Amino acid sequence: MFESLFQSFEEVADPSLGHERTALLRSKLAELGLDGFLVPRADEHQNEYVPPSEERLAWLSGFTGSAGLAVVLADRAVIFVDGRYILAVWDQVDTKLFEPVALADISSETWLAKHLPQGAKLGYDPWLHTPGQIERYRRAVEAAGGELIAVDTNPIDSVWQDRPAIPLGKINLHPKKFAGETAEHKLERIAGSLGTRDALLVSDPHAVAWAFNIRGSDVAHTPLPLAYALIFNREKTADAKPRLYVDARKLDASLRDKLLELADLAEPAALEADLVALGQQKKSVAFDQATAPAKLSELVAGAGGHHEIGPDPIALMKARKNKAELKGMREAHRRDGAAMIAFLHWFSLNAPSGRLTEIDAAEALETFRRDTRKLKDVSFPSIAAAGPNAAIPHYHVTNKSNRKIGKGIFLIDSGGQYEDGTTDITRTLAVGRPTALMRDRFTRVLKGHIAIARAVFPKGTSGQQIDALARMALWQAGLDFDHGTGHGVGSYLSVHEGPQRISKVSSVALEPGMILSNEPGYYNAGHWGIRIENLVIVEPREIPDAEREMLGFETITLAPIDLALVEPKLLDAQEIAWLNAYHARVLAELSPLVAPDVARWLKQATQKLKKP
Repeated sequence: MFESLFQSFEEVADPSLGHERTALLRSKLAELGLDGFLVPRADEHQNEYVPPSEERLAWLSGFTGSAGLAVVLADRAVIFVDGRYILAVWDQVDTKLFEPVALADISSETWLAKHLPQGAKLGYDPWLHTPGQIERYRRAVEAAGGELIAVDTNPIDSVWQDRPAIPLGKINLHPKKFAGETAEHKLERIAGSLGTRDALLVSDPHAVAWAFNIRGSDVAHTPLPLAYALIFNREKTADAKPRLYVDARKLDASLRDKLLELADLAEPAALEADLVALGQQKKSVAFDQATAPAKLSELVAGAGGHHEIGPDPIALMKARKNKAELKGMREAHRRDGAAMIAFLHWFSLNAPSGRLTEIDAAEALETFRRDTRKLKDVSFPSIAAAGPNAAIPHYHVTNKSNRKIGKGIFLIDSGGQYEDGTTDITRTLAVGRPTALMRDRFTRVLKGHIAIARAVFPKGTSGQQIDALARMALWQAGLDFDHGTGHGVGSYLSVHEGPQRISKVSSVALEPGMILSNEPGYYNAGHWGIRIENLVIVEPREIPDAEREMLGFETITLAPIDLALVEPKLLDAQEIAWLNAYHARVLAELSPLVAPDVARWLKQATQKLKKP
């Protein structure tokens, strides 16, 4: 199954066809009187995972990462990627055609200001960029003496002859026993948060899914229904029901009737006219700065209304999980942990042979998850990485890159989508006897992981303020890692959810009920990589005589950490106590859920570590 999926995607994202496809695009641009074009890795909702019909950047260049931007000019093309993909992009694209550029070195806007030819007309699709992005590009293009021009039809769509059809995944209700709150109450809360604004355009499908308690199947790995919604301020428009813009072909009669109790239903094609009408009525409409297409906000402003670009109020509501969601997440993690332990036992028996490949491991882990009979999908393509591939933080195995798992380090980063919760776990495993350097680096990463897990902090603290805890042991050795320490996680929604993060750049306060990953790492480029990831819940922390309200983390991921890679001399007594307590919990909670031979292996894998 994995090999057929990889082969299918490789046929779409084929860098050997880059010259032919780029030539077709340039020919079309010449017809339109354009000197260049922006090609983001985005759909009109700025989703992390997009339908095959929206994979324009992959079709053009061969790059399959979840974030990137190509600038195609008449005689030059560059592709911008962040630190997650700076190694992968060199393997995926024809670098004679697309010049890879690291965003850490120069932003796309700065590059345009420096390199766009004087007088050039640079095109863009206003459905694929947010208003903030367009404003930044416009300033850069004008600084170069050029002109930024919106197109009515994306020129790639005109030359992509075998472009897949738009998705029509069936939509289902998300039961209250998992959601923990009715859609009616959620919609009332959202409407009550709008202040002086007349309406909110909900452009993030995750927010639509959460607000209406629905889930879909329009994209891989995340149960999203691609849709928009308008939610009206009840104080200003008392009788206005929310309006849900969704293709009727995704709804059966029963669901349609239930949704009609909550909202008016309309086809997505009706959204533009409705926004123009709001503008003509001089209404103020709020747009999500992270996901709203520039096209839609411009419709309101162009018709005489007021568009307000800012944070989506639903994001924080969705991030603060309620009791039912937290209960489901804990249950999902116990189920997923049992599957993970079955895999780790299998791996310990089969990896020493040297015959396993990365795809073999990814397939096996998915099989163990499917054996739970609760798995809906993997929550992202598994990162199964051996040797030097493990040094690529967001490596994805393909038939071409598939590597045998030999002695050294193997990294597996994976997760599952269950109706009661979403999981994400990374374990780094030793195959054979690890070197002293591997043990040193692994233990420094473990120290950072434990520091986050044990952190106690006052209410109002952001992920930015605690991110350094994960890096201290690495910094002391002159080391670091180039990704954030943790991302938010949804409840049977996106495995990468905002706005909460543990990152050098995140100023969002952490609040009880938020779920984040704790995943520091270290990457020895060209050799091996290390990452240890558990998910944690922000929870109140009672401290005797505390003068402030304090918070901490509850770890919910359950699976052993490979003791073969731990150097006890680098751990202090409290760190060893944490690791032993964590392993004791894993053993106690999951032994009853696995086969007897797996339970025996688990007891050995979670044995107490002693200070030398």
